[in-house]
Amino acid sequence: MFSNLLYFLVALVIYSTSELFKNGDTAVNAASVVNALMISAGFFGLCHISFKHIERFASQRPYANIDHLIQKRISSLSVSALILFALNIYWFKLTLIFSGIKFFEILPTFKAVIFIGLYLLYLVMIWNSAYPVQNRYFAGSVSKKDYLLSNIWFSLPAFLPWLCLSITTDFLNLLPWQPFKDFLNSLAGEIGYISFFLFVIAVFGPVFIRKIWNCKPLEQGYTRSRIENICKKAGLAYSDILKWDLFGGNMMTAGVMGLIGRFRYLLVTPALMKVLSDQELDAVMLHEIGHVRKYHMVFYLLLFAGFMVCNFIFFEPVMLLLYLPEPVYQLFSWVGVERGTAYPILICMTLIGAFILYFRFIFGFFMRNFERQADLHVFEFTQDGSALISTFHKIASYSRQSVDKPNWHHYSIGQRIGFLEKCETDSSLIRSHHAKVKKIIAIYLAGIVFLLGAGYSINSETGKKKFDNFIAERILLRHLELDPSNPDLYTLVGDYYYNRKNYVRAIDAYENILRVDPVNIHALNNLSWVLSTCPEEAYRDREQAVKYALKALEQTKEDYILDTYAQALFANNDITGAIAAAREALKMSKEKKEYYEGRLKEFEDMQAR
Repeated sequence: MFSNLLYFLVALVIYSTSELFKNGDTAVNAASVVNALMISAGFFGLCHISFKHIERFASQRPYANIDHLIQKRISSLSVSALILFALNIYWFKLTLIFSGIKFFEILPTFKAVIFIGLYLLYLVMIWNSAYPVQNRYFAGSVSKKDYLLSNIWFSLPAFLPWLCLSITTDFLNLLPWQPFKDFLNSLAGEIGYISFFLFVIAVFGPVFIRKIWNCKPLEQGYTRSRIENICKKAGLAYSDILKWDLFGGNMMTAGVMGLIGRFRYLLVTPALMKVLSDQELDAVMLHEIGHVRKYHMVFYLLLFAGFMVCNFIFFEPVMLLLYLPEPVYQLFSWVGVERGTAYPILICMTLIGAFILYFRFIFGFFMRNFERQADLHVFEFTQDGSALISTFHKIASYSRQSVDKPNWHHYSIGQRIGFLEKCETDSSLIRSHHAKVKKIIAIYLAGIVFLLGAGYSINSETGKKKFDNFIAERILLRHLELDPSNPDLYTLVGDYYYNRKNYVRAIDAYENILRVDPVNIHALNNLSWVLSTCPEEAYRDREQAVKYALKALEQTKEDYILDTYAQALFANNDITGAIAAAREALKMSKEKKEYYEGRLKEFEDMQAR
């Protein structure tokens, strides 16, 4: 189920990067729409055939445990749906269907909702085809309607934070108060705005999720009283205990959501309450309470915030670095993809890859260890973990799933049982795991602080200048390799090195221009200036500076060239000539008179001495 959340988030990333592939297009091609429809129909057929094959396999082996095969097929088709969705967005450019419609230009979130709905449609195709064979693994009968709606409703909370943030942003952009909008567009404003929104969603989100999942308060009675007593014993503050009718109430699970007691809810499914004994239900509730007592939801928020902040800080530097990997562009060129298309592909692959790697491996790693820590919470109230162990056995038995079934966000049921049994005989393992969780949290926080420091350094005025120079140098040099006879590129290289005070390379670049274009005004002028003003005496050539300036003046007489000529004369101790050239520059100047007046006064003062 948690995989659906991850798929939805990846779909959001895909849609958010769609602007990179428009290439100036303003309308969608009719053939693209037809092709998209045909491929979507083919995908529906593929889903149907895939699960029909599994269904036949299951009918031939009625006692075989094929739940793992079903889940694996759902996962592979969900990934295929993401690829198909990306094809629709990037290649067929279906987002252009709504181009020119003012409503979607003013409130673009609604267009995004439509296209995320397209990805949801692909998931519904998968779930619809999976239902006949998946239904046999529920504790009771589940209608197709409940099965499809439960999958949809369970996935929507991943969509909720983005939706609220995006809609709010749309409406804030409509406000006439420009100073407020300017603040929101600043670095501090964006970070503050996103942080505030994360906090609001984290605190009040459970109220909305309760509505989305249509959870009702658990009826008064023995079961509710027992859960209330265990919560009181564990010192848990909460708003309500809810009956979670997930998949018609037949899914065997429980949960807790909410950072603060006033908006915290305990959730339990009817199937779980029906199957478990009193002690087993207590153990499940202690597990959920363990998540609260160990502040796991706070850390989940930090994990989300850490990713968002790092993405925000490093987005621009990473995008610039993606200009550089020449072997990658050569590989794209080999398969017929031009550099202009390859670059946005690299951006999308990087963003999606970083997202998947972070949530699948880093976030998943913390989730597994948090779940194990919550399992161990039962030992704070009982002498052993037998009740929780028997609960796991029942969940595996009633859901007909293997205890060794792998899971990216949980340890397998077999691993969880095995660890609890070890802890019963060696209590030091409990302390060891709690210490391990503290250690990995400390390492994560230290890593985030380090990354934020590095990000701040890169984005600071000095750091950004150095980083931009680093990128610019490599881009210019790469272009020179591709087009070594282009004088304009040498001009940019010369200016770049001059501004960085690398006078040797600047002089070399300008001289390269003159080898190709002997009358290049920019190169003649700048080379004259460098040879007459260079702070490093070894690189000065006063006589040559005058020759270059005169040659530039032969091509065109401009104020800035006269200023350079004046400087070259001054470097050769011809102050009278420098004054005459400076006066002529001032006379010709239309915009920089104050500068040229200062230059003339400088030469006149030197003559007066």
